[in-house]
Amino acid sequence: MMKKISILIMGLNCFLCLNASKDIDAVYALIERVTPGYASQYQLELIDEDRGSDIYEIDSDEQKVILRGNNAIALASAFNWYLKYTCNAHLSWFGDQLDLPKKLPRPVKKERRVINGKYRVYMNYCTLSYSMTWWDWKRWEREIDYMAMNGINMPLCTVGLSAVWYNTLLRFGYSDEEARAFLVGPAHAAWQWMQNIENVEEYSLPKSVIQKQSDLGKKIISRQLELGMKPIQQGFSGYVPMNFKEKYPEAGISKKKNWCAYPATAQLDPTDPMFATFGKVFLDEEKKLFGAHGFYAADPFHEGHPPVNTKEYLNSVGKAIHELFQDFDPSSTWVMQAWSIREFIATAVPKEHLLILDLDGSCKKGKVGQTVFWGYPVVTGILHNFGGRINMHGDLSSLASNPYVSLKKKYTNICGSGLFPEGIEQNPVYYELAFEMPHHEGEIDINAWLDDYATRRYGAKSVAAREAMKYLLKGPYRRGTNGTEKSSVVAARPALNVKKSGPNAPLEIRYDPMTLFSAQEKLLEDVENLKNSRPYRFDLVDVQRQIMTNLGQLVHKEAAIAFRAKDKEAFRMHSRRFLELLSDMDRLLRSRSEYNFDKWLSDARKWGDTEPEKNVMERDATSLLTIWGPEKGPVIFDYAWREWSGLVENFYLPRWKMFYDMLEEHLENGTEYSEEGLQQVYKREAFRANDFYDKLADWELSFVKQSGKARNPIIQGDEIALVCELFPKYKKLAGEYYKNENDKNATLVDDNDIFENLGE
Repeated sequence: MMKKISILIMGLNCFLCLNASKDIDAVYALIERVTPGYASQYQLELIDEDRGSDIYEIDSDEQKVILRGNNAIALASAFNWYLKYTCNAHLSWFGDQLDLPKKLPRPVKKERRVINGKYRVYMNYCTLSYSMTWWDWKRWEREIDYMAMNGINMPLCTVGLSAVWYNTLLRFGYSDEEARAFLVGPAHAAWQWMQNIENVEEYSLPKSVIQKQSDLGKKIISRQLELGMKPIQQGFSGYVPMNFKEKYPEAGISKKKNWCAYPATAQLDPTDPMFATFGKVFLDEEKKLFGAHGFYAADPFHEGHPPVNTKEYLNSVGKAIHELFQDFDPSSTWVMQAWSIREFIATAVPKEHLLILDLDGSCKKGKVGQTVFWGYPVVTGILHNFGGRINMHGDLSSLASNPYVSLKKKYTNICGSGLFPEGIEQNPVYYELAFEMPHHEGEIDINAWLDDYATRRYGAKSVAAREAMKYLLKGPYRRGTNGTEKSSVVAARPALNVKKSGPNAPLEIRYDPMTLFSAQEKLLEDVENLKNSRPYRFDLVDVQRQIMTNLGQLVHKEAAIAFRAKDKEAFRMHSRRFLELLSDMDRLLRSRSEYNFDKWLSDARKWGDTEPEKNVMERDATSLLTIWGPEKGPVIFDYAWREWSGLVENFYLPRWKMFYDMLEEHLENGTEYSEEGLQQVYKREAFRANDFYDKLADWELSFVKQSGKARNPIIQGDEIALVCELFPKYKKLAGEYYKNENDKNATLVDDNDIFENLGE
């Protein structure tokens, strides 16, 4: 007996040693990817967790930098903290600052940090469509490393899900063409996985794209597992093709309400026997391709309404979905977004088997009960960005207060934090701090942090850069700037009285726009010292872009005033200035790859094998950022507006020119033009509100269908030279337009004009 026990213990020890070795090997490989040639200067060691929390230490001896952690994520976090706070290095979506000496510096003293929260979740469905749709493995590999280094241990993983659906439908009697005709293009996939839409366009998803997505998804999830992450996979809550009823007439299927002009989708009743049958096949097919890893996302009736809204019915829905997951995997956890959560569905599930993702911090706002989400495990979140829109904003002071820590004291069921942006690759300072806060015990000094950030980001000490950060803190990153991005007049569909770009927040600036001029002056003051920094160059462009789009609001306003006054000369001056501003903005943005529509289109076309397939991908990519869809009667057009090079010159500028040309024709002919009484959608003019908008809609649809739109070269111009040209030009113009003190003050509007939960 003792011999058997000894053998068992030896086997267990070998297993633990093997796993430990895998964690260490994975992080050594990460270090070498991020800083080639430096892995040998580190010694990695595993230590025990701290009362259930991930923990890491940074230390050294005479030979090496020593990084300790209780798992791969903790070790990767230690590596990142060492780079930031010992080496003054910086990794960013917009270029790295990794000017490291041949021999790495030793930390001044041993440092020990506990990472807050059992779960650190990253992404929602929309992130994968608005930002990641066209990524290749190289870009994904970098992002996964970035996640690990920032302590993320639970990413949403839906890449390759089209293959799961394709294979599942084939098993239920669908032909190849029928299955592919159901699937939307990759850019719109997020909303299919959230059950809002199915394909209604005239093209089907190419088989080659399905296969490529599947292959990429396997690589992604494999690397996430290698680094010790717990990927959230797709579950099943009843969404099926609308024509499923034709093949299975006895199945209990109801129609959901139309979502944002898309036809209704079908809901297979979770209480129907077919639900478990279909769901099991779906989960089996997912497991075949990507494995089964214990966490399954499912959001019944997302941005919609159940067919029966009673406690009893909703409770039975919750039980049915829970039982499906349990039958498939008894240790499974159902992951549910709080976005469209229903109490009686959630509370039908045992607490140990449900994890609620509070995407937008509802519990912080006190919206959900005295015990916050009925005492279920909750990940409290930040939803900073919608639609991938790129205007500068974000409450840094709120982040620095470490809301997770205060919420955890108030609600013991909070078990983690999450970053849930609809799009990334914008507002780098906000995300740098957001990723870092789980590594702090409590509140931090935001001013001191910004000083360190400027040095790390630009790779040199600069008093001017530090002062620039302070101006940005007073401006777009002040209190009250979180949440929904405010509208861009550049990307707005033209109107005399422009209300908003997209269906979301109105035009407003919640800070003194002149703070941006002060920030830019400071950044340019030390250009010789900082010019070799790629992140510095990006920030110059981003600040200049925001200066111009803010000013554009007043330039167009004056053009509209002149038109109403029938002042031809003034109208021509202001309208032409506005069009010139757009042209200048496009030239500016073309100096960077990150804000580039041409790159977006080129990357999309790479997913197709044949010319027709490439054209389909380009059409899908174009639609998302313009009309959004569907092509027959869109209502959330411009939801995902982007001030991107290529999109500004070839889409936004022509729209505005068509509008101004029409207005000028009215002035010349002495005829009237009014927007009074026009049909509205989301409190702006409808897609086809009058003759002009009919003409504009036809042009927009033709733009979506046009192939080969990407310009070559994609990147053109020097960032610093362009900013040095444009800053004085628009500073001078600002002196004319910001003539009234009221123009410079932050504008506050009624947030009831904001629409984000579009389907409710």
